[in-house]
Amino acid sequence: MKDIRVWILSCLLLVGCQSGGISSSDDIDTTFRVSKLISTGMIAQRGALLPVWGYAPPGTEVTVTMGEDSHQGRSARDGKWRVELMAQPVGGPHSMEITDGTDVIEVSDIWFGDVWVASGQSNMAWLVSNSNNAEEEIASADHPLIRHFRVPLSWSEYPEDELAGGDWQIADPEHVGSFSAVAYYFARELQKHVDVPIGLVHSSWGGSRVEPWMSQEVFGEEALRALKAEDRERTEALQDRLNEKHGALPTVDGGLVDGDATWADPELDTSEWAEITAPGRWEEQGYDEIDGIAWYRLNIELTAEEIGDSDVMIGLGRIDDSDISWVNGVQVGATTSRSRLPREYLVPVGTLHPGHNVITVRVEDTGGIGGIRGEENEMWLETAQGRRSLAGSWEFKIGALVLPQIRARQHEPTQLYNKMIHPMLSYPVMGFLWYQGESNAGEQDAVEYAELFQKMITSWRDLWEVEDAPFLFVQLANFMQPSDTPTESNWAVLRESQAAALALPNVGQAVIIDIGEANDIHPRNKQDVGLRLSLAARHIAYGEKIEYSGPMYASHRVDGENIVIEFSHAESGLMARGGSPGGFAIAGSDGTYHWATATIDGTSLTVTSSEVSNPVSVRYAWANNPDRANLYNGEGLPASPFRTGGQ
Repeated sequence: MKDIRVWILSCLLLVGCQSGGISSSDDIDTTFRVSKLISTGMIAQRGALLPVWGYAPPGTEVTVTMGEDSHQGRSARDGKWRVELMAQPVGGPHSMEITDGTDVIEVSDIWFGDVWVASGQSNMAWLVSNSNNAEEEIASADHPLIRHFRVPLSWSEYPEDELAGGDWQIADPEHVGSFSAVAYYFARELQKHVDVPIGLVHSSWGGSRVEPWMSQEVFGEEALRALKAEDRERTEALQDRLNEKHGALPTVDGGLVDGDATWADPELDTSEWAEITAPGRWEEQGYDEIDGIAWYRLNIELTAEEIGDSDVMIGLGRIDDSDISWVNGVQVGATTSRSRLPREYLVPVGTLHPGHNVITVRVEDTGGIGGIRGEENEMWLETAQGRRSLAGSWEFKIGALVLPQIRARQHEPTQLYNKMIHPMLSYPVMGFLWYQGESNAGEQDAVEYAELFQKMITSWRDLWEVEDAPFLFVQLANFMQPSDTPTESNWAVLRESQAAALALPNVGQAVIIDIGEANDIHPRNKQDVGLRLSLAARHIAYGEKIEYSGPMYASHRVDGENIVIEFSHAESGLMARGGSPGGFAIAGSDGTYHWATATIDGTSLTVTSSEVSNPVSVRYAWANNPDRANLYNGEGLPASPFRTGGQ
């Protein structure tokens, strides 16, 4: 599990965090405006009434006009207004005028087609620019009627009605690099077969669990209250431990007040400051569990010959996460949120002087490890007579304590839904794309995911008022080092929990256990992911009579020493790539699995093992990285992992 946690943490580094918060009708800005989704370049859902909504001073009459369709609405006491325009067929461009009688908002280049919401965690957030053949894909992008709206990373304690930002962008070389790769390749493949404009509303957060994307009503108010009470207890316990160890720690930085860095003053009395070694994490030097701001000071004696008569450079190691650095009270550099970057700053001539000099570094740690770290050879002062090491004992003082979040925002139930989903429930959609699950792949989490995932799917459909809208998800890819023997796997359980959602109507999956990467939780091949999702969409959403799924377990029977398995989605026959079928394991009554050989007979497959004379159950592709799995149907789509017996 340690490797999984490391990789999940790497997901979090892909994205920044943007805070949200609580809002009420008392503090909402009622400046005349419209939802950010209603903006130039928008793709609106064909065949559905088009809501147009926003804010204006209470009692304001708002008129919305598109062509010959014009409707009025009046803002309520809380400033909200909403108007509905007539449904439109596929086509465009259209223009819209929204006015409060004084100001006019013009919205142009509006097209009607199909809108898909794309959500999940970092593999949905993964950009075209970071995927396979990025340079070629970006240069060749010429899809003016594929458009992408990126919802900014944001959160809230309670449901909000306004997105934090976003705009519509066209799939061209200038913009497509910043599109969700999975969503873009899905739309590109789909548009080859469905001649409609496609709008992609992309709302995902790297490292997020499924619970943050659920509403409070669906997650359960009682469960949410219990979780918050548990978090409060843990926070209070942490505060008590820190107070007992360090005394009362400040929560406001006393060293930097209104821009005045008093603790960088060379004449500051530091007789009561502690000592710390740099480089070195402060958690390893008695300051474990501390997040926030700390100050480092180093006194250094220099000769006139060392100072010279020109600028010099200073190296301050790698600082986790941000720093502001001074020499003799003169700020020489600052870096924000670059924990892996060695700090190297210019010290202007005249800053240093013969005799006593003081180097001061203000370190801000936002979570996890903190301090001046790196290697000793990364801490130095380049003098006129050579490099002086700055590694060793420094003075140290906590500036401000920030109690760490018990859960990151992308793990906190309901908080992403409140700000990244709830504000767009009025916008009609065709369906949903989902790529998430890595962060729920813990031992118990993977089992519980089945119920949570289906609750989320059903709730989104209800909230959007689109009963049985297509919901298409990506099964977890193969990841981590393969195992030589049949083994237990939380990732396999998570895939099973994902696939359980196929019991709901109009749900489809893209199986990608053949295109992942053992050493990277973010496979670069997003083209095939989009392609497989598009096949499911063509069948489920658009009614094409095509094969859209790889082979699925249908039933099995024990026949002496053999287990015979029947598959659905195998009308074109089963095939094994690269030799005989692999990835199968069977077990007897003792529950111990052994690799099995397999033979194909049309749409069925027979497995057997010399190690198991009386087989009871069978597994296929049951591993984090099922590298032996090679079963496909005639259309070249991979079989979905499965197990019988639930063990």
